[in-house]
Amino acid sequence: MSILFLYISTVYFHSRERQGNCGIEADFTADQIEDFKEAFGLFDRIGDNQVAYSQIPDIMRALGQNPTNKDVMKILGNPSAEELANKRVNFDTFLPMLKTAHALPKGTYDDYVEGLRVFDKEGNGTVMGAELRIVLCTLGEKLNEQEIDSLMAGQEDDNGQVHYEAFVKHIMSV
Repeated sequence: MSILFLYISTVYFHSRERQGNCGIEADFTADQIEDFKEAFGLFDRIGDNQVAYSQIPDIMRALGQNPTNKDVMKILGNPSAEELANKRVNFDTFLPMLKTAHALPKGTYDDYVEGLRVFDKEGNGTVMGAELRIVLCTLGEKLNEQEIDSLMAGQEDDNGQVHYEAFVKHIMSV
């Protein structure tokens, strides 16, 4: 559901990166770290206090982060498919990765609206639903038809237009 935000966040991140406004230091409280460690343990399928590299994106998302797949691969050091499937890490190795994901710039409501405004050819606060569907399945982290249908349910008016400010509010409330 947040793939559109991931796409728009990617655009936003790269614009912030060019402006030199990224790299916020992430500090967690002792209670947060304890909660993270407990959640991390739930993903340990073997009982060796480690998780597979392939599980790290899911753990990060379960802990409230929403990095793109590209960001996760960068955080992991761009591992090979074999490393992704077989390499395991403990919590002490995972925590700095989580801090890196947490420090990634987050988009705001205004950022997302601005990203969608690019597709507003009429300047009336709407975008064509069909065009938005194409964007969702071709740009950024691509959605499949079922995901797009779920995301777009009830968002198009009788003319096939999507009021993007309401759309962003809807997505951010989910």
